[in-house]
Amino acid sequence: MVDRHDLYEACVQSPPEMTLMLRAIHGDQPHVLGEDFAGTAALSRHWVASVPNGSAIAVDLDAGELGRAGVTPGVRTVVADVHKVSDPVDCLFVGNFSIGYLHTRDELMSYLRHAQSRMKPGGIFVCDTYGGESAYHLGSVDRDVALPGGLRCVYRWEQREADPLTAMVTDVLHFRVFDVDEVVADFPDAYVYHWRLWSVPELRDAMIEAGFATTDIYSNLPDAVDDAGNAYAEPITDPDWLGDSFIVCVAGRTG
Repeated sequence: MVDRHDLYEACVQSPPEMTLMLRAIHGDQPHVLGEDFAGTAALSRHWVASVPNGSAIAVDLDAGELGRAGVTPGVRTVVADVHKVSDPVDCLFVGNFSIGYLHTRDELMSYLRHAQSRMKPGGIFVCDTYGGESAYHLGSVDRDVALPGGLRCVYRWEQREADPLTAMVTDVLHFRVFDVDEVVADFPDAYVYHWRLWSVPELRDAMIEAGFATTDIYSNLPDAVDDAGNAYAEPITDPDWLGDSFIVCVAGRTG
C-alpha cells in the first residue's frame, strides 16, 4: 500500500519536467545537480537517470525522508544542514517552496551567499515560489492524480493560515486514495509547513546582494520541448503573463 511519501512524489513533484527546466535555464550542458531541502531526493534520482554523465548531491536534515532515496549510483545523499555541504554544482535547486524554511532575511542571505559560493562557472541557483493577488487567501484546491494499479488520489493543497503583515503562511497537504469509489487510504495533514512566503522581488534583490550577477523569472514548467527531448524556457518579462495567481522559478546566475 502507498504511504504519504509515495503520494508526495506522485502528486506534488515533477522530476522529469524540472530536470528539463533546469537544463533549459542553464543553457549549456550541466552535469552536477545540487538538491537542497531534498526530501526523498526524487529530482536527484531522475537527474542521474536522464542527464548524460549526470551526478547529484541531495541534502536534507530529515534522515528518514532522505533514506527513502536508497542507494542510487551517481547520487550522494547527505543528512545535514544545507550550509554544511560545499561541493561545486552546475545547478542548485530548492523546490516545493522550501526556500520558505528560511524565515528571516538574515537566514535567507546566509543561505544564498553559501549557494553562490557553490556555483561552478556558468552555474545557476533556482528556487520556486508562489504569489499574486490570492497569495494570502485561505482555502484549498483539489486535484485528481492517477496511481499505479488503477488507484487514484485526491490531492488537496490547503492554505490554512496566512499573515500578509509577516509573510508567514501555513500550508497543508492531504491525500485520499480511492479504488474506484472506495477510500482505501487517507492521509489528512500528511505534511504541514510553516513557511515564510518570499516575494519575487525579495528573492531577486537577495540573490543580487548575495553575489549573483543577474536574476530572471521563469515559468515552473518548460515553454516547449522538441522531438529530441530538448526543453526551452524564456524569462518572463511581462507581468500580465502572471495572472492573479502564479507559481514561478526565480533563477540567479553567476555570470
